[in-house]
Amino acid sequence: QVQLVESGGGLVQPGGSLTLSCAASGRTFRRYAMGWFRQAPGQEREFVAAISWGGGSTYVADSVKGRFTISRDNAKNTVSLQMNSLKPEDTAVYYCAATGNSAGDFGRSPMDYWGKGTLVTVSS
Repeated sequence: QVQLVESGGGLVQPGGSLTLSCAASGRTFRRYAMGWFRQAPGQEREFVAAISWGGGSTYVADSVKGRFTISRDNAKNTVSLQMNSLKPEDTAVYYCAATGNSAGDFGRSPMDYWGKGTLVTVSS
């Protein structure tokens, strides 16, 4: 069993930066590929970024490529999402997720665990 708790959301101006963190409980954290989804008001949840269990492979949605970076620290059971050059369209609730499948499966198959989400608002 893995529990995921996101933090780091908030209000930021366009062009600003924000780092989201996801803390995972459970000693099996390093067995899971981890990643982030987001859901904007009135829209479906969409894939943002994913990272393999060892951190060697990362996947990023085209909409955030070059602006968002995902990383993980297996010693601390955390995964982070560094978000730069934020735009109003990045406003959403961001969810941390974990899968026992490949990181490449993010967005293609059901996740095993979800966090409750953290709100990011990009506005002037």
